[in-house]
Amino acid sequence: MISNHLEKIEALIIDMDGVLWHDTQPLGQLPELFAQIQAQGYRFILATNNATRTVQEYYEKLAGFGVHLADGQIINASEAVGIYISDRFPHGTGVFVVGQPSLKRTLESYGLRIVDGDEAEVSIVVGSLDYNLTYEKLKQASLLIQNGAVFIGTNPDVTLPTPEGFIPGSGTVIGALEIASGQKARIIGKPEPLLYEMALKRLNVSPERTLAIGDRLETDIAGAQAAGIHTALVLSGASTLEQARNFTPPPEIIINNLTELLIG
Repeated sequence: MISNHLEKIEALIIDMDGVLWHDTQPLGQLPELFAQIQAQGYRFILATNNATRTVQEYYEKLAGFGVHLADGQIINASEAVGIYISDRFPHGTGVFVVGQPSLKRTLESYGLRIVDGDEAEVSIVVGSLDYNLTYEKLKQASLLIQNGAVFIGTNPDVTLPTPEGFIPGSGTVIGALEIASGQKARIIGKPEPLLYEMALKRLNVSPERTLAIGDRLETDIAGAQAAGIHTALVLSGASTLEQARNFTPPPEIIINNLTELLIG
């Protein structure tokens, strides 16, 4: 149990891919795990770098696993990008998206205008995981960036865990655009602090009383450490025990999976 490792934890910020599931395969009995979180008195938010679904689609996915959450208990990198852009650019700013339709819908919900590639209409290029990626999209995006469009990436995760194994993630797509354009993306998701800051604000809790649970050292753990949040690495996803032991500073908790962390 968490209390066996850390005292005075009041809230949890939990990653999803590699922690709760591998795509369509749940990692443990999820309804029982969330019942344990409530029974142990923890407030929580699920926070993921994955921008391939809207927040509403994540609620629906969890409901399919038998877990029903309240509004505001999920945030993802798509939301963080929408907030970041809408705070800095005018309503209706033109955005070219290399990413899933759900990312486009999220950005539109923040008052941004999705543009197919007319250079005069595009101020920002957003790169993310795109299951329908084509050479034409990469070409258009790289040319727009070279011609002055602001380049934003949802998250740097180079892979995504699935039951088949690790498949290319957003970081792979963003990396291709960085190479082609010669420009580095401004990354919004973990390990940048915005997702964690959003979560802490919603939870109304201090970093010192919060535990972040993730499976990827370079994003989940590094981002939490940068935000001053306690860290737990589960070995059910991307990062290995050897990598965790060599990571500086190492996670405070290293454990096989969420079930072991919550139940023992």
